[in-house]
Amino acid sequence: MTIEQLLDEMWQDYVKISPASQQIYDLFEAEGNKVVNDHIALRTFRHPRLGISQLAKAFVDMGYVEKDEYHFEQKKLYAKHFEWPDNSQPKIFISELKIEEFSEGLQSLVNGLVEQIDETTLSVPNFSCIGRPWKVSHQVYSELINESEYAGWLSAFGFRPNHFTVSVNHLKSFSEVSDVNVFLKEKGFQLNSSGGEVKGSPEQLLEQSSTLAQQVETSFEDGSHTVASCYYEFAKRHSLPSGELYHGFVAASADKIFESTDRQ
Repeated sequence: MTIEQLLDEMWQDYVKISPASQQIYDLFEAEGNKVVNDHIALRTFRHPRLGISQLAKAFVDMGYVEKDEYHFEQKKLYAKHFEWPDNSQPKIFISELKIEEFSEGLQSLVNGLVEQIDETTLSVPNFSCIGRPWKVSHQVYSELINESEYAGWLSAFGFRPNHFTVSVNHLKSFSEVSDVNVFLKEKGFQLNSSGGEVKGSPEQLLEQSSTLAQQVETSFEDGSHTVASCYYEFAKRHSLPSGELYHGFVAASADKIFESTDRQ
């Protein structure tokens, strides 16, 4: 499997549960834009069998390089981002939930999910888009999400892109994130307004916005329920004094972007 094949498989999986993202992509293309993906975000649990290193392995094996790390104390998350050497491929942003900082009840439920994953599944190169590798009831999902929105989402959707990100720098029809937001709202899409519709600033070298996660019917062991799935992000990067675009992330902004999948 090549990196191009893996990223395409991830996109196809993503738009299956976030068809609104494909609609937005098509709207941009119809406006004469070439949509370039800035980064892809993945979620996992901090667990001896999982964690960032396990989820990152396939990307690193293919040539990605580990870069910066990020801390989200309130949400009890830790994250790293990875870059392709010549930046011709999207960045990969992987976060993990520090389950050891949660209740024994949450830890027990998460351990029960992780124990269901067999070793063969853990080693497949497309682990980043295999979906949910465990059986889970809506009751367990509800217990998890009541303590951590992130844990609930991960229990329901498993390992797949949480979001893709349009690079506003590469759009011809829009030069500002705020212009993208106006366009999307006119088309009927709802945006994440937590911390303001535009997170970050030119001074922070990164501006971001995102849609709210699409509500989708999801099957659980005890029936189907509508839950928040994935969202689409939009990012504009600003130049460093050297003239090179900033490649990192702003933790305070990402903290609010995470809330795109929260229950509405």
